[in-house]
Amino acid sequence: MRIQAHPLPMRAHFTDSLVLTYAFPPPVLRPLLTPGLELDTYRAPDGTEYGFAAVATVALRGLRPAGLPPRLGLEQVMTGYRVFARLSVDRTRTGGGVRTLRGLRILRSQTSSRVLAAAGAVLSRYRYEHAALGTRRTGDRLEFAVRSGDGRADLRVGAALGGPPAPLPEGSPFADGRDARRFAGPLPYTFEHDGRSGDVLVVKALRTSWEPRPVSVDVERLTFFRHGPFRGTRPVLANAFHVADVDYGWHPGVLMSPAGRRG
Repeated sequence: MRIQAHPLPMRAHFTDSLVLTYAFPPPVLRPLLTPGLELDTYRAPDGTEYGFAAVATVALRGLRPAGLPPRLGLEQVMTGYRVFARLSVDRTRTGGGVRTLRGLRILRSQTSSRVLAAAGAVLSRYRYEHAALGTRRTGDRLEFAVRSGDGRADLRVGAALGGPPAPLPEGSPFADGRDARRFAGPLPYTFEHDGRSGDVLVVKALRTSWEPRPVSVDVERLTFFRHGPFRGTRPVLANAFHVADVDYGWHPGVLMSPAGRRG
């Protein structure tokens, strides 16, 4: 018997979340999208088009199914790798026309809990794996470190949280901070193709007080973009944002039909 993916609404409190967004030529990222999804792109002032992949790190507490008290939730450090994507949904039958959702397609997720990794593999499409993760906050400096089982998703990054908002990283394709903010993950939706129905599984997030702040980061180690389809590419750090003390959650997954899909 197949278990429905993302059947449970979940809640958590983000103590710290640091998200790095990297720019790539669109042909690098398009093959990573599943049927029904389109790459969410940006055209720089010089006319060059880019797609984006995000490296998200989060320290959270109170991770639990909705309805349970926070004291029964888990305290975790988690990371994830995502591609910015769009899904056009046909709602003409209900009088809504075609609606485009902006979100993320999950490539890989990591957790410091073996139990959560096992449960996530069964109940979600987020590709959870167990890894050694840690975080440390000293004064105005926030650090995350990840050691993956296969060495293909190791990470060591530090962020300076003090002072005024940081400028865009050198070489960023964005024209200004406003454009960069549009690609500050996580976005409200995550997407995954459902092989049985041909539809797209959509999971909607809910959050409070979401005010990403641009920060300066030092990326000492990031191995994910050295392997597989990223081998030989030159990722460009496009932005880095930090949020803190945010209540976060996920709704149960819903199957949606992409606009134009036949059958």
